[in-house]
Amino acid sequence: MAKKVKKATKKEIEEIKHLFLEHYPDSVTELNYRNIYELLVAVMLSAQCTDKRVNIITPALFKRYPDPVSLANADLEEVKSYINTCSFFNNKAKNLIKMAQSVVENYGGEIPLERDELVKLAGVGQKTANVVMIEYTGANLMAVDTHVYRVAHRLGLCDAPTALKCEEELTKKFKTDLHRLHQAMVLFGRYRCKAVKPECDDCFMKPYCKTTESFKV
Repeated sequence: MAKKVKKATKKEIEEIKHLFLEHYPDSVTELNYRNIYELLVAVMLSAQCTDKRVNIITPALFKRYPDPVSLANADLEEVKSYINTCSFFNNKAKNLIKMAQSVVENYGGEIPLERDELVKLAGVGQKTANVVMIEYTGANLMAVDTHVYRVAHRLGLCDAPTALKCEEELTKKFKTDLHRLHQAMVLFGRYRCKAVKPECDDCFMKPYCKTTESFKV
């Protein structure tokens, strides 16, 4: 359950937005990929798992299953063997195969580039779909992972109890440049505004911080 913190004012929201865009002008995902298929798989694997771990796993996985067709016809136990160092690998392996089968059966083997179509795929929720659209197309969308959720609450940008509600609040308040702001907040939360021992002393967001308490989504 989200803790209550003082809300940021409209002026503070604009200043926070400006600072994020200034400090992270060209921020992109740290997941390694060469095409939208690889991006989607990597994002699916990254749920409750670090990008660093996903990047270790995916080279061999993509070599064995280079496209949706090969993954759709994959053996479940073999897929598990490639991703077994990833959290929740049993469910992720099942969803990867189901996702690929749906892509082959319903989209001619091509990953759809519309959020409403992506969320129809197994294992692809709104956050995953948004991340793919943000990274691959620069869509004006916000995606809220644990880092964005924590940062948004600490800065008083939202007090929503769920990631989806937080996404709605951030979308309404920021309005534009959402794809860049998402990536900026991810990197800021990952490397500076960390859940444990945030680096507050020389933080450029220090004037706007409402609390250093950790928020979990």
